[in-house]
Amino acid sequence: MAVSQVSHEIKNWIEKLGHVWVEGQITQVTIRSGYQKTFMTLRDINEDYSLSITCPSNLIKTLMPDIADGDRVVVNGKPNFYPNRGSFSLEISDIRPVGLGELLARIETLRKMFAAEGLFDADRKIALPFLPRNIGLITGKASAAERDVLENTKKRWPGVKFTVKNTSVQGPTTVPEILKALEQLQADPTVDVIVIARGGGSVEDLLAFSDETLIRAVAACTIPVVSAIGHEPDSPLLDYVADVRASTPTDAASKLVPDFQQELNALNNARQSVRRTIGQLITRESASLTQLRARPVLATPDGFLIARREDLLNNRRRIRVHITNVVLHATTQLAHTRDIVRALSPGFTLERGYAIVQGPDHHIIRDSDQLNPEDIVQVRVASGSFSATVNQITAKDPA
Repeated sequence: MAVSQVSHEIKNWIEKLGHVWVEGQITQVTIRSGYQKTFMTLRDINEDYSLSITCPSNLIKTLMPDIADGDRVVVNGKPNFYPNRGSFSLEISDIRPVGLGELLARIETLRKMFAAEGLFDADRKIALPFLPRNIGLITGKASAAERDVLENTKKRWPGVKFTVKNTSVQGPTTVPEILKALEQLQADPTVDVIVIARGGGSVEDLLAFSDETLIRAVAACTIPVVSAIGHEPDSPLLDYVADVRASTPTDAASKLVPDFQQELNALNNARQSVRRTIGQLITRESASLTQLRARPVLATPDGFLIARREDLLNNRRRIRVHITNVVLHATTQLAHTRDIVRALSPGFTLERGYAIVQGPDHHIIRDSDQLNPEDIVQVRVASGSFSATVNQITAKDPA
């Protein structure tokens, strides 16, 4: 395995360690004018071990401006490994005098206990409402934290309402007063979210916000709680148990309410999008309707009936002509047949002057041998009949 690969593997493993509190003795303090970083060495008090540490110069100026070699401190930092030169350093974000060690250890013990109980679990946290009707604020009276939360929240949403409970935020009365305010705000049905706010400070200043009673009360709160304590390096246990953590009181405003102007712009954009979509839909449907109306069946709805009526009239005329022709043909045939029948009928023969003679026995006389002189015969002619007496019989000409 190459040196670079080993170095990067070590770096990745070290970066997984996260932030740690370390107690030791400061040596080799190097503060350079104009540099943003201060370099020091942290030695173990009882053993021959040491760590290189770096921290922001402004942090040293703020928390320990008189720092000197030999000072015992407690630092919070993140281990870092530089693979190019194979060096290890602890980049710190907080530094305190050594007297805080026992206090920080007690807080860490409480943190582990609460974590084991599940008080910090994400699935038990309550989501903030999109736009709360009323925000309960617990903070110091006329404090910068109160001003920051109120002003910045109202800048984002001018109509927001607050119910402010002023309490101590430092000292022995802090926890009882915050617990009372928390109870009062929970009893108010109009309060949708509670903010506990305080500016930054030392570990001692923020000790009340890691109190076990307060942490359990916040965990049992039925209304979502926002923790807005101190600045980024400060992390009291309230930050872990709260439903939402704001890094500063100013940051709490962005988590409590949406930005009015952004929401208004989004609403206007959505409205324009809807109008544009509806306009396009209307235009498309109007064009489709125009195309439908232009079709012959809709342009002249009775056109189909007119065409069918013409077909019906033409068919009727053809049927009439056909029937007339059939009748005329049948009439002609009937007349012809009638003429044939008349020509073959006895009556037509009689009309030509012939007669039918019936003998005494009423048989038709076809031969003169069937008669005798003095026989009375019936003679039928075209217009009637009469009786006659046979006077003379003439024999048939043998030719």
